Amino acid sequence: MPEPASIANDIADRAIANEPKRQLQRAVFDARQRLTSSTGTRASYDYELLAEYANARLSAALSVSVLVVILAAFASIFVPFAIAIGWAGVVVFTNLVVLLVARRFLKADKQKFNANRWTASFIFAETGFGVSWALLALFTIPAHNDQLAIVLFTMVLVGVATNALSTRTLMSATLMSTLPMTLTVAAVLVNMQSVLHYSLAAVLVGVEAFFVYLSNQLQRLSLRSYAMQSEKDALIADLEDARNASELARREAEHANIAKSRFLATMSHELRTPLNAIIGFSEVLKSELLGPHQVPQYKEYATDIHGSGQHLLTLINELLDLSRIEAGKYDLNEEVISLELIAEESLRMMQIRANAKNVDLITNIQPGLPKIWGDERAVRQVMLNLLSNAIKFTPQSGQIEVTVKRSADGGQIISIKDNGPGIPENEIPIVLASFGQGSLAAKTAEQGAGLGLPIVQKIMELHQGRFDLFSKVRFGTEAICTFPRARVMDAVAPIHERQDRLQIYSE
Repeated sequence: MPEPASIANDIADRAIANEPKRQLQRAVFDARQRLTSSTGTRASYDYELLAEYANARLSAALSVSVLVVILAAFASIFVPFAIAIGWAGVVVFTNLVVLLVARRFLKADKQKFNANRWTASFIFAETGFGVSWALLALFTIPAHNDQLAIVLFTMVLVGVATNALSTRTLMSATLMSTLPMTLTVAAVLVNMQSVLHYSLAAVLVGVEAFFVYLSNQLQRLSLRSYAMQSEKDALIADLEDARNASELARREAEHANIAKSRFLATMSHELRTPLNAIIGFSEVLKSELLGPHQVPQYKEYATDIHGSGQHLLTLINELLDLSRIEAGKYDLNEEVISLELIAEESLRMMQIRANAKNVDLITNIQPGLPKIWGDERAVRQVMLNLLSNAIKFTPQSGQIEVTVKRSADGGQIISIKDNGPGIPENEIPIVLASFGQGSLAAKTAEQGAGLGLPIVQKIMELHQGRFDLFSKVRFGTEAICTFPRARVMDAVAPIHERQDRLQIYSE
């Protein structure tokens, strides 16, 4: 059965594996957008540019009309009133045409958007608007004088600036709305044939070039803004996909964890019942309680069966302990305990196994240690697991040093150090993981399930302590369990009650 963590890793790996494919699809999509775009960027940007242009035209509608009326009123001082009002009426009318096209565009269905058709419509309307501004040349029909030239120059400046800013996101519209008036009035000024008029014409051409350049830069700025917004949207979409993948991994991990817990609960019950019978009857047979065997080899078979059953039962118990700890259902039965007594009891229990390998158990227990607050069974399991590992990996005639003492910060530590083969530094995270085994240890020691050290680490975490594993190849390994000072039950100083002296007065 796959572990929940492995399921989450598999989903993450699939997401990483699909990333190049998604990047290729995105690149193909961008290339297709550029090929179908009228601006050479992305087709989706075309709509945004035209929408911004239409909104700018609509928002400036009233101000442009008022400006034209003011200019006409100002010009009527130098030209006949009918000509000024006629020019203003034509400009306002063509401006209304532009506004109608812009309003139709904004109300049109975006799904049926045709960039080329709408761009052509806007250019046609802007051409009429630009030609209406070019009719300023009519002002020179009644008279030619310097004052009128300055008036025309001023009106063209205002018109070019207004139209260039309103059409900044559509370069062709900028040209068609400003170029006719600039060229027409510049030609009229040149035709007046004086230094002043030549200068004014040159300034108009320069102003036209400047505002066209400014409009182009503003359009590029808008495109960069759209690109950044598109990238942000893509990033948000990627984050959403990652969140969905994470949520899917979490749900699958939860389902796998539930399935694992049910499997362990069921199998532990199903296996423990026959195992107890096998262990019990094999104990009877190997001890020859019912009489000696006629075939001596049967006793060896019974011993092997008993040992295998005990090993399998231990493995099942460790699996259940680890499963309960990971599920957060491992409850500590905390009480006042003594590390000194637990260490001595554990050493007595493991002494036979140490003697079988001729391993010396050296004890260094600091006397007078105060008791601590913890789970006696869990702490004993920590001691037995560490001693079992140390004996398992210590060679014949080796030695193991067991130390129980106060730590520098006032807590208490258990240290078990052996002179076994050691563990390579890069394999320490492996042996601390569930079912993990080091390469050198697996070659030189009997096989194990790889659950002892993870259980020790998690039990110490439940005690708010720390488990550290230090090792050097061919020199040995030291396992250190540190209990925090908060769990140490320091002895309380005796309270001496002061008793008042009883004075007897005799008369």
